[in-house]
Amino acid sequence: MHPPSPVRRRSRTLALDLVESLGDRIRNGQLCPGDKLPTESAIMVEFAVSRTVVREAISRLQAAGLVETRHGIGTFVLELGDAPGFRIAPEQMATLRDVIAVLELRIGVETEAAALAAQRRTDENLRTMRAALDTVMQAVEDGRDAIGADFQFHLEIARATRNHHFAELMTALGSRIIPRARLEPGDVLDPERLRYLRRVNTEHESIFDAIASQDSDGARAAMRTHLANSRERRRRAQAEAG
Repeated sequence: MHPPSPVRRRSRTLALDLVESLGDRIRNGQLCPGDKLPTESAIMVEFAVSRTVVREAISRLQAAGLVETRHGIGTFVLELGDAPGFRIAPEQMATLRDVIAVLELRIGVETEAAALAAQRRTDENLRTMRAALDTVMQAVEDGRDAIGADFQFHLEIARATRNHHFAELMTALGSRIIPRARLEPGDVLDPERLRYLRRVNTEHESIFDAIASQDSDGARAAMRTHLANSRERRRRAQAEAG
């Protein structure tokens, strides 16, 4: 079996980005139920993507129940269901108990994602992961915010599974799932916090090394260790605060 071509991998990434952009317009009311989407050509021009990317994105929006295509007429926005799409709102990350709950969800999802990524990752995935980790490390040493790059590392692992559901779930969750984004604002990078962030980076490196080596069991174990350590740190903090 030949690996997917770089062009195909890039098309999938662009399609996911387009799904996110059009989905946001539907959810925020820029595109209302009954509205007709712009033509394929118009979308191609606006987002600078190919017709293949547009068609793949439309297919994903159809699968999500956001649009329907009426052959010969066009693609139309559907009524959103009574149950909103899965998301974690800011108020759902307000306490240590909330953060622990999200970490439990992540352990369930991301450990298997890491194992699949080890089997299926491409050189492009590895380059993106490596760049994210380098950015995290430099930001930590400089005392700057590393949350975006931290999330990018985890998102690229999800993308490397070649299963779009993992990437779409991570995208829906967003960078708020990185615990220190909510509970540990780094106004002052004291020595204790610096040691903690360096430990986190060491855990990240173990995950990366296993994925790069295509060691599925090792990647699964490294991700579980990383997220479980984060959960246990929060549990200890909760106990001390209680």
